[in-house]
Amino acid sequence: MRVGHHGRDPQVHLVTQARRPLSEDIAYRQRRYLVMMGIRAVCFAVAVVVFVNHGGWLTAIPAVGAIVIPYFAVIFANGGREPDNTRGFLEHRMNLPARRDTPRDDQDDRS
Repeated sequence: MRVGHHGRDPQVHLVTQARRPLSEDIAYRQRRYLVMMGIRAVCFAVAVVVFVNHGGWLTAIPAVGAIVIPYFAVIFANGGREPDNTRGFLEHRMNLPARRDTPRDDQDDRS
């Protein structure tokens, strides 16, 4: 018989299942935005170089990248927090073998 417990174990929550802090999430989105804007700048520079060298229709490929990338960068930056695989805290359940409630015969002989 267990004393002090009324048939239920207390719920224990794992801290490892907590969401990332908001500051870390914002920093991640800012880095992603800056990387995308860097790629856009490279696309623009390549489009200018190809245009100056009379690249013809090849100029359109990096130019389209330079035009379209800012739209996706803003959508990703303002999209909110990244989804997590977890749904809040998970209850911790100990993986212990079942307890015997009846005393063994060898313990009765010692008393």
